[in-house]
Amino acid sequence: MTTTTTGTTDEASFFGPDSQFSAFFDDPRWALAMIRATVLEAAHPQIGAALVDNSTFVAHPWRRLRNTFLSMRRMFGTDPAVREREAARLNRLHARMSGSDSRGRAYDAMDRATRAWVVATLFESAVTMCRLSGQPLGQDSMERMYAEYRAFLAALDGDAEELPEDLNDFWPYFDRVVENELENTEAARVILYRLFDHLPAPALLDGAPALWAAGRAIGGPLLGAITVASLPEPYRRRAGLPETPGASTLMQGAYLAAGLARFLPAGWINAESIIETLSLSPDSDDPRARTAAALNSRVKRAAALVRLLTPLDADPEPDRSSPTDRGEGRRSAEEFFRTVLDQTGDGLLDWPDLAAMARELSTRLDLDEPEETRLYDAFAAWWRELQAALDTDGDGRVSAEEYAAAVPSLAGPALIRVAEVLFEATDRDGSGAIDAVEYRALFRTAFHRDLDTTDGTYGRSAFVGDFV
Repeated sequence: MTTTTTGTTDEASFFGPDSQFSAFFDDPRWALAMIRATVLEAAHPQIGAALVDNSTFVAHPWRRLRNTFLSMRRMFGTDPAVREREAARLNRLHARMSGSDSRGRAYDAMDRATRAWVVATLFESAVTMCRLSGQPLGQDSMERMYAEYRAFLAALDGDAEELPEDLNDFWPYFDRVVENELENTEAARVILYRLFDHLPAPALLDGAPALWAAGRAIGGPLLGAITVASLPEPYRRRAGLPETPGASTLMQGAYLAAGLARFLPAGWINAESIIETLSLSPDSDDPRARTAAALNSRVKRAAALVRLLTPLDADPEPDRSSPTDRGEGRRSAEEFFRTVLDQTGDGLLDWPDLAAMARELSTRLDLDEPEETRLYDAFAAWWRELQAALDTDGDGRVSAEEYAAAVPSLAGPALIRVAEVLFEATDRDGSGAIDAVEYRALFRTAFHRDLDTTDGTYGRSAFVGDFV
């Protein structure tokens, strides 16, 4: 595909490590710009509704960050085959997201104008981050980057006609959408006022909850204030976002401080390595995880010493639950519901949660379309099975209480089919067996779990039995 985006320049020339966009991958300012762009996306009614219904960014923000980063790496890489495969994967993902919002307005993640707005927010936020950090882009650089973003949209949609061809026409388009279409959506409010204040720890720091909570209590409100202050003034006014005293100065200081990274030697900041490290489980056998685990252990010992030296105001509230009410099995079921099944973080289980699980597994295992479709079909059957067995009040969703009360229904025929599809995806040569290395690799890749397995092979029935 060689869609022309500006003049006679070929689309392929806009990708690769020499692109203007790729220069931002390891730039600390890009983290602030991405958060800002995400809020502007979520403020669009169609995107906001799709996020609320389908996205896992509330319950699994670090996973969402990692997936987005890796996807952009593939889209802006040098290999056109990788780019086309990733574009096809993204299109299949978005094609499964449609519905209506709380006001009955339809949304469709494949809507071309809406997808163009996502790209527009990324470009405008990149330009804004450069300006706010005291390093504004020159006209030539800005035009070059705009052409790159249009090429990115063309790689997804086949053309970039939904974005103005000329940069001078882009700014009126952007202002018009901000003024006339953006709203104070539920998704935007969740990002600004819930996500920052309740941001879960990344996997690597999950073993230090007190330390993470203390840092989040300070950093969350600051990050929220910085983001609000950086949003376009017409949107802040229209959405009724509060203006925190001093937030504008704080925002300017944050961007300026992040911009100082340009003085660091090349290669000192590697965003991909940082994201991958944060995603490691504390019990992973990766050397980076072992180093972090050792640091966590020292932090815990220091925290314990502080607690010993600090008098407590009152005894903690005792757990008055009886063994009958709070048995191990029920606690285990509720924990599984919260950490595994409730992917969207709304406290309820419905099809978007199971779809998110299928989507995540398909992404981690890099499945081709036929395998991906079989996995989605298996998860759809599992959802129908769970709904029929557990939805006692008939509201079309399963609560944590309904699930915990009937947890044996989890391991029905549909879950067995999920396991079979995963086995087939692992058994690449179709031999009907996988070895211990493939078995461990599947669980490490798909579930980020390191298993202790003996050498040997696993047939279909043995694998399914272990999985269920």
